[in-house]
Amino acid sequence: MIRTLYGRLAVVLMAVFITIGALMILASQKMIETQRLIELATDLIIGTVAFSLVAALIVFRLLTVRLRVLSEAIEAFRAGGFSTPVRLARDGRADDEIQKLSTAFEEMSERIVTQLAQLSQVDQQRRELLANVSHDLRTPLASMQGYLEMLLLKAEEMTPEDRNRYLQVATRHCERLGKLVQDLFDLTKLEAREVQPRLESFPLSELAQDVVQKFALAANKRGLALLATSGPGCPPVSADIGMIERVLENLIENAMRYTPAGGEISVDVQAAGERVELTVRDTGQGIDTSQVQGVFDRYYRVERTESDNGSNVGLGLAISRRIVQLHGGEIRVRSALGKGTAFTIDLARG
Repeated sequence: MIRTLYGRLAVVLMAVFITIGALMILASQKMIETQRLIELATDLIIGTVAFSLVAALIVFRLLTVRLRVLSEAIEAFRAGGFSTPVRLARDGRADDEIQKLSTAFEEMSERIVTQLAQLSQVDQQRRELLANVSHDLRTPLASMQGYLEMLLLKAEEMTPEDRNRYLQVATRHCERLGKLVQDLFDLTKLEAREVQPRLESFPLSELAQDVVQKFALAANKRGLALLATSGPGCPPVSADIGMIERVLENLIENAMRYTPAGGEISVDVQAAGERVELTVRDTGQGIDTSQVQGVFDRYYRVERTESDNGSNVGLGLAISRRIVQLHGGEIRVRSALGKGTAFTIDLARG
């Protein structure tokens, strides 16, 4: 009880009344004459009022000192632009309402500073995304516009083969635009949790084989070796087969983009306790250690390579991470410059 302000006030008032009562008892023992009695009563009243005022001032001082410190801290926090968390001196003996209020304000200030920093980071990332997307949209648009204008200007002079080639180039750039816009919509929906995985049991190793076969021709044209392996008796997984296929395609496309001719890309499926792991490993250029933690950020962009046609805005890995997280899994990356990169995802058994 004495740890609260109410308890402390009660103790002070009780002490005042006990003191006054004791003085009255002592005074009553000396009451002989009426005049003397009146004088003693007057002295007691004056003493009681004076003592009560002093006690009230002391209590008020105890309250206002700590409240004034808290008020000054709040004002300093506001004047500082909410950029530095509040740190108040703690009294080890105090554990009352004011101390609880101070502790709550410290926690609130830390949360405000953290949230403002996060908002600032998100705003900066948004600006970077707009700049990157604008660049990636402008490049195919300019190319497509150039080829179409050339067709309009020299359509009568061109041979059917030239016209067909120009149209094919314009179509490829149009497809790039469509893919980029679709990736942006998909990532937005995934982050907003507007889509949820439809779980079913299926063998991950068979899906890996199918996707590898889909990319076999493209890998062969680039001079890359692409193969799929799996451990003996690998169990099925419980996941959305369409989403996981999207993840696997993104990882293979990423590996092909940054692996030079003569390199190798492998897709390996292995059981790992109660989980099943899928690893896409390449012998490409690798990623610098300082950049590894940022590869899954949707605003991340590495240096363009000779095989990169400029269509990558760093959305594939961000989409892959979000899909894996929706499945309750984790995606990890290991890389070394000049030695290649390995992406690993884990999924629940079916």
